[in-house]
Amino acid sequence: MRMNHLVEHVLRTAEEKDLWSAHDTIIVAVSGGPDSVALLHVMHDISLHHTPLNLICAHAHHGFRAESDAEVELVRLVAKELHIPFETEKLDIPAYMRQSGKGPEEAARDKRYEFLFKQAEAYGAQSIAVGHHADDQAETVLLHLLRGSGPSGLSGMKFKRSLKNVELIRPLLRIYKTDLVEVCGNGGYAYATDNSNLQTEYRRNAIRLNVLPYLGQYNGQITQSLNQLAILMSGEDDYVELAAEEAYQDLVQQKDGRFTISVPSFLGLHVALQRRLIKLILNYMSVNSEITDYSKVETVRQGFVQIHATTWSRDLGGGITCIREYDIVTFMPQPLEKGLSYTYRLDSVVPELTVNEIGKVLRMTLRPRGDNVILKGEIQGNEALFDADQLVFPLTLRSRQDGDTMKVMGLGGSKKVKDLFIDEKIPPSMRQSIPMIVDGRNNMLWIPGIRRSIHAPVDPHTTSVLHMCIEEIVVEPSL
Repeated sequence: MRMNHLVEHVLRTAEEKDLWSAHDTIIVAVSGGPDSVALLHVMHDISLHHTPLNLICAHAHHGFRAESDAEVELVRLVAKELHIPFETEKLDIPAYMRQSGKGPEEAARDKRYEFLFKQAEAYGAQSIAVGHHADDQAETVLLHLLRGSGPSGLSGMKFKRSLKNVELIRPLLRIYKTDLVEVCGNGGYAYATDNSNLQTEYRRNAIRLNVLPYLGQYNGQITQSLNQLAILMSGEDDYVELAAEEAYQDLVQQKDGRFTISVPSFLGLHVALQRRLIKLILNYMSVNSEITDYSKVETVRQGFVQIHATTWSRDLGGGITCIREYDIVTFMPQPLEKGLSYTYRLDSVVPELTVNEIGKVLRMTLRPRGDNVILKGEIQGNEALFDADQLVFPLTLRSRQDGDTMKVMGLGGSKKVKDLFIDEKIPPSMRQSIPMIVDGRNNMLWIPGIRRSIHAPVDPHTTSVLHMCIEEIVVEPSL
């Protein structure tokens, strides 16, 4: 392949994938190998003769090999000949390996991208161009396949990906390495040869040197086939992702860091969308890819579809808990608050009592009985009326306790508070947030929103009425 053919190919890819715009500043990552050297030359040609671009040549000095210093000078010279600004930094990979516990491949990758993004920020660059090519794509797809990846992994690397407000672009992703080496040879472009690429203890090298040649015995076009798989899966993956985003907007409610969805609406989705929607929610909640692995996603999905158990909880790791409570499933960014406990003593009627533990405020109003007072012991769910003269103080507002019972108005007997919650289908995670109000004799008076007791009812003989109301705390916006 000649340079003009490579430039034409890259220009078509850039237009199709919208890789850049005129006058963009682009950090070009150049290791010194034939792939990245060809990338720098083709980007330089494009910036001179097709689309004006501001290019910065960036070289990460890993310091692993004796040849590393020579490679820095090689890339520096190439950038100088092309009149492109050059940036480099020597990375302490061994120290990072000790600190992070990561292997050499992953550690080098982390520090390399850290350096590149630092340069992008310094120059105000719109994108970082890297030299991944079609052979790299085939290796990536096969690695993901061996790992048991889903459609997203089998779609391989993207031509463009947004990270930290910068686009990571791969203009050469459809070009094979032999073509890039040929371009360097035809153009007389000097490049370095990394002998560590022949060491099969690295996974990607083993895939390139052992696995792909072995599979090539059964399919002489194995690399092309894997690239074709990536193209097909990428399109289908994008389609399912869009459908999952639409389902998320329609079905998922988000409040206070919690993501909730009703079971019936979830079950109306195709199984592929069910899995993708769970993964999408978890991706919004965590950057940890282990949270979204197949086994955890499928465990949650099975919790949706099971018929018999309507309440359960799953610790998904990374500080995320998923719970099902009747027909609602909630994803929470922290473990359940199982030990929530609070107690407030009221020796007399107070206008307002703030209960910060549950984000509610109790309001109390004492007034003489008049024609405008409803002669019932209970009005709306979060309001109740009591005969003030029959109440035994001190009143106590507290969290639920084991064994709590109430003599329910209209029931003719006592009932466990736990059973009242079950009858009303109150999710277990919300029960400690519903306050109990008891009198001085420890009689349960009222469970706001649930039931009112038989104690201190308002009747025709009532002369003084206590009106109690419980509301959400309203946070005033700051100016």
